[in-house]
Amino acid sequence: MDDSVIFDRRAVRLHRDRAAPHVGSVADILSDAASRLLDRLDDVTRRFERALDVGGRSVVAPLLQNRGIETISCDLSSRMARRGGGLAVAVDEEWLPFAPGSFDLVVANLSLHWVNDLPGALIQLRAALRPDGLFLASLPILPTLAPLRATLLEAEASLTGGASPRISPFPELRDCAALLQRAGFALPVADSDELLLSYATPLALLRDLRAAGEGNAVRLRDRRVPPRALFATALTGLPTGPDGRIAVPVRLAMMTGWAPSPDQPKPLKRGQFTVRLEDALDAMPDPSATDEHAAGDDR
Repeated sequence: MDDSVIFDRRAVRLHRDRAAPHVGSVADILSDAASRLLDRLDDVTRRFERALDVGGRSVVAPLLQNRGIETISCDLSSRMARRGGGLAVAVDEEWLPFAPGSFDLVVANLSLHWVNDLPGALIQLRAALRPDGLFLASLPILPTLAPLRATLLEAEASLTGGASPRISPFPELRDCAALLQRAGFALPVADSDELLLSYATPLALLRDLRAAGEGNAVRLRDRRVPPRALFATALTGLPTGPDGRIAVPVRLAMMTGWAPSPDQPKPLKRGQFTVRLEDALDAMPDPSATDEHAAGDDR
């Protein structure tokens, strides 16, 4: 079996299929992440005409359409893709069918963390952009769901003497900008944001994960029925706040990259400057003169 295959893509699709009728119950969470991501469009002066919504789960497409952008929604699950409204197509993010230069904007909100070949998927998404097209993505990063991961491992080890992966492995923030650069995006940027979720009970957290299609699709997962006491034991170990609720911070990498274009500004090469150091120093104010002025103001 190929060791590079981390996720069971058939399981990802089935989870999305089953979640499609219920994803509306977590629309507020998905919309919060999508709105924060799309806020970056307000900082861009150019106008976008045609966008690809990758795995937006009926949240991203309407936000883009409200901005007057023609949008095609795609998802590994045909049922989930149709929920976006308008044009929709079922595709595998690892084998995209779009011709080069089909879009001037691609948005992937919380949808690429179940992809095996993420660098390859990013290369295909970059190729689907027109020159100077914009790519926006949000991706869960560590330490998202770290307490749940730890309590599940501890509970399963105590009950069975072993443990299997039950939470998707997430990258770190520093990996995300490198992924964009590796995929050939120009001006790559990855910064972090955080959604602060709160649940009255642990089961409410699991219901939201299931409703979002975020069931366990790790290839090496244990496919047997888990011990009856596993989740009850693990969930009681989750930390709670002073109000007794379970705090679940979701750390996100907000990724921005542009399809290369000859018209884009180019970063300076190492050792290449537009202003000499001596000229910059000469232009700086005299500290002693500044101090005297400040003292004069005090008097």
